[in-house]
Amino acid sequence: MFSNLTDKLELAFKKIRGLGKISEKNIQDSMREVRQALLEADVNFKVARDFVKSVQEKAVGTEVLQSIDPGQQIVKIVHDELVQLLGGSTAPLAPVDKSPTVYMICGLHGSGKTTLTGKLALIHKRKKQKPLVVAADIYRPAAVKQLQVLADSIQVEHLHLDGKSPVEICREAVKYARRISSIW
Repeated sequence: MFSNLTDKLELAFKKIRGLGKISEKNIQDSMREVRQALLEADVNFKVARDFVKSVQEKAVGTEVLQSIDPGQQIVKIVHDELVQLLGGSTAPLAPVDKSPTVYMICGLHGSGKTTLTGKLALIHKRKKQKPLVVAADIYRPAAVKQLQVLADSIQVEHLHLDGKSPVEICREAVKYARRISSIW
């Protein structure tokens, strides 16, 4: 999903590269494509509309710095607006008083769930914690294998339970994590 969005945004920016000044027409054309890319990525219509409007207001007539071409300027404006839209700053994961800490990762196919799971597992492993990676997506067998391969590659424990529903898998995984966390 994000690579598709990235590709479409890159196409929109490619068209305005090499220009000396960003014109209203350049921006409208590019923002039409950005809005379409956001909508195709299932971004809420109002969010996409407001985002594009904000970028247009900041970009129209912007003089390009001598070392930056208009495409780079628009990318910067879009980047800054995306950061603002997503909250403006980063925050650490909230600490949990009781072990185990449970994260449930949900999303569309191809949205980066496995990658995020691996990154979270590595964060906890580097903190000398013992992450447990559990696949509860029983409807896509490749997801289970992908998660197992990932867990093996970063050397964290992986749990897979055949023949159970996703809810049962999650409950059993929490019980298992509680048992093994009390051991160490």
